[in-house]
Amino acid sequence: MTQPLTTDSMAILTGMYAAEAEYLAAGGPGEAPFDTLAPFFAPDVVLHQAEALPYGGTWRGHAGMERFFLEMSRTWEEFDMVEQEFLATGETAVIHTRVRARARATGRELTFPILQTISFKDGRIAEVHPFYWDTAAIATACAAPTEA
Repeated sequence: MTQPLTTDSMAILTGMYAAEAEYLAAGGPGEAPFDTLAPFFAPDVVLHQAEALPYGGTWRGHAGMERFFLEMSRTWEEFDMVEQEFLATGETAVIHTRVRARARATGRELTFPILQTISFKDGRIAEVHPFYWDTAAIATACAAPTEA
């Protein structure tokens, strides 16, 4: 596993988002190897997702990130980052993203903001905290219809 050649947070994020696009274009979770993304994440990376989300919880390490991407693909038929604004970069970056997504279980489409703080260690992403505007709306849109 190679390490990115920079400690510049903007360069790491730009590289990671490009690698993520490549990973998803190659089939994504369960189809493409995570090796495309792995160099951008510390081996002990921690991703915190709101518990109310279908993919909520704390995801640890590369194996956790792979499982997270698999859960995301099970939840969302489409998940497009239509706008991104890098509000701060440095040891911790702050990113505002507007997402347009379609839930796999219901077909409902949503547009919502996510604000993320991303911390870096040794030239890699070490910790990610995404903050969603309305987790209840997302959970409702993604909930499979129940049998009456």
